[in-house]
Amino acid sequence: QVHLVETGGDLVQPGGSLRLSCAVSGLSSDYYGIGWFRQPPGSEREGVACISVSDGSTYYEDSVKGRFTISRDDIKNTVYLQMNNLKPEDTAVYYCKAWAPDYWGQGTQVTVSS
Repeated sequence: QVHLVETGGDLVQPGGSLRLSCAVSGLSSDYYGIGWFRQPPGSEREGVACISVSDGSTYYEDSVKGRFTISRDDIKNTVYLQMNNLKPEDTAVYYCKAWAPDYWGQGTQVTVSS
């Protein structure tokens, strides 16, 4: 059984930093990618950053480029999202997703506010 568990969400001031973690278990070795999505209040879920399993290439949504970094630790079976220079518009529930097929975590709340 596949489990993705996100941790690290918190309330942080604008300009601050957070590191989200996604602990993965039960995933077969032939999945294609893993990444982070977010759902701001009243909005649809959107992609933030992802990493290809085959070659390690990464993708970032334009608004987070230069501020967020996705990485993975294959020994710990954990994927991270380092978020720097956080802005109020980064406020959202952040989800970890692996594919294919699709598996989602339960989400972790990130709130950026003074």
